[in-house]
Amino acid sequence: MKRKIEIMDTTLRDGEQTSGVSFSISEKLTIAQLLLEELHVDRVEIASARVSEGEFEAVKAISSWAQASGHLNAIEILTFVDKGVSIDWMLKAGVKVQNLLTKGSLNHLTHQLKKTPEQHFSEIATIIASADKEGIETNVYLEDWSNGMKNSPEYVHQYLAFLCEQPIKRILLPDTLGVLTPAQTFQYISELKAKYPDQHIDFHAHNDYDLGTANVLEAVKAGANGLHLTVNGMGERAGNAPMASVVAVINDFLPDVEVAVKEAAIYKVSKLVETFSGVRIPANKPIVGENVFTQTAGIHADGDNKNNLYFNDLLPERFGRKRQYALGKTSGKANIEKNLQELGLKLNNEDLKKVTQRVIELGDRKETVTKDDLPYIISDVLDSNLYEEKVKVESYVLTHAKGLRPSATIAVCMNGKIMEEHAQGDGQFDAFMKALAKVYQKKNLRLPKLIDYNVRIAPGSSSDALCETVITWEVGNRTFATRGLDSDQTVCAIKATQKMLNII
Repeated sequence: MKRKIEIMDTTLRDGEQTSGVSFSISEKLTIAQLLLEELHVDRVEIASARVSEGEFEAVKAISSWAQASGHLNAIEILTFVDKGVSIDWMLKAGVKVQNLLTKGSLNHLTHQLKKTPEQHFSEIATIIASADKEGIETNVYLEDWSNGMKNSPEYVHQYLAFLCEQPIKRILLPDTLGVLTPAQTFQYISELKAKYPDQHIDFHAHNDYDLGTANVLEAVKAGANGLHLTVNGMGERAGNAPMASVVAVINDFLPDVEVAVKEAAIYKVSKLVETFSGVRIPANKPIVGENVFTQTAGIHADGDNKNNLYFNDLLPERFGRKRQYALGKTSGKANIEKNLQELGLKLNNEDLKKVTQRVIELGDRKETVTKDDLPYIISDVLDSNLYEEKVKVESYVLTHAKGLRPSATIAVCMNGKIMEEHAQGDGQFDAFMKALAKVYQKKNLRLPKLIDYNVRIAPGSSSDALCETVITWEVGNRTFATRGLDSDQTVCAIKATQKMLNII
């Protein structure tokens, strides 16, 4: 039998202490529902008592839903040693589990509360008894416990001996300031579990030294019964231990332990919390970051084609995601092929080389290239194979200023000879075309008539994506279209026009 570890999510309480974050009532309710019914966490700490009227209304809404859905005992509130005020608040809000905040270090007790251990314990016992009388279950936080173990371990043991005599369900041990190393975490929790083996102990890690996930791993090895995590690692200062990383680490490195969290729902919940909180997920954040399942180097894509040489156990499908192959200056043919496979396209080797080279050129210019851009790039590259480039727009200057007509100065190479002209127009491209017309007039030539002009970007692309301009021309009784591809709309049109000049 695997050892079951309880997961308590505190995104809505500790996570909301992220600077600048405040969830609305409906957002809190939606997140709580997803955490319990989609992600399958065991418990949810949703608020602190007595914070605000809005917080009270949010707790009422969640507890009402939880009561109807059979989740009421999984809803928890942070409460205080305040002569029963928090308990009265809970009763009005309809919540049945309190996480009582108390002092886990002698330093906090002496300098913040200015009380003796005996005074503190007496007040705590009164609160626990009152809660028990009202049918409220109690878990107890030992705030600053990690420093307590470092600097006043005798006080921590005195306190736990007292708690063992109280009608509580769990002891919650927070590394409040994120100061523990993995070795210390293992040592302290092992010591307490050895002395108090029957007590349910939760570990609550903060991430100030970026050791949150490592400390959680050691806490579980040391015998911790439960963990406190947040979606996206949200929380005060550097945040809390992140849900996604911890769940993946437990599932992959602790075979004798199990958690109920559903991996496939992690990414969906993560993105929703990102949207509601306004706190962006770093692109390289493990499991949920935009780039973490993206192969960029061509050699990696090639290796994946050859027996998945660059795969590890963190398969994206576990988390409801897909592996991607980036397109840019480090792309190789294998990257292109992987993306073409998803689009259902196939190119011969010669065309594949040309498309790969064009993608690399765009990457060198720091252009954003996506899978959806590939059909446009292919079209542009294959179009270029249809004609010999005898006319080339060597350079141009386009100006647009308030109160002045747009203008263009261009230099065009025709059969090895450079010709320059300047013109004004109703827009930059119109000015370009009028300057080009002057060049052709010198040669006693006329340009085809522009009869349609269409600009589009790939579906789902962003404002800095590649765009394609398709221009339809008419010359005599014949019409034909040319395409230009670039991130700048006017440059696209000029490229499409240059193709026209070589076709006529």
